Amino acid sequence: MIEMRVAGIALDAITRSPIVLLKDSTERRALPIYIGQEQAKAIMSALENQKPPRPLTHDLIVNVLEAWNMTLEKVIIHSLQKDTFYAALILRHGENKKEIDARPSDAIAVALRTNTPIWVMEEVIADASIPVDRDADEAEQEAFREFLTNLRPEDLIKRFGSDS
Repeated sequence: MIEMRVAGIALDAITRSPIVLLKDSTERRALPIYIGQEQAKAIMSALENQKPPRPLTHDLIVNVLEAWNMTLEKVIIHSLQKDTFYAALILRHGENKKEIDARPSDAIAVALRTNTPIWVMEEVIADASIPVDRDADEAEQEAFREFLTNLRPEDLIKRFGSDS
């Protein structure tokens, strides 16, 4: 799993649908997830630390967790099936741990309100992420190719020894 953070909300240029954009710690990969208008508002209000006069749904969830001394340990975006992302809230109450199915947008909105880490499975990132820094990716690939080109068998023997 790779820890991601919310980079912001964007609008799809064609459909004008909101997208929550997650980025990894190196800022080399971004995971765009299409969400609804209401979820975009909920995520934006959490990003901007806005407090509504009365609790909205995600605030209510946080209030219930706090009232029952439950902790949201992490959010996991674990799969992508037919263009739909799936997530889970990992909750702890004392020694008990529960995994609750959730839409990624709702899970992210709650995670932001509780300062909870958001994790994404590697398979999901491999299937749906977009490169953010192509130059860095290409430089890394070139450095690896150069390393392989200059690698000599005696270097490996020196480093790892031989079985004979």
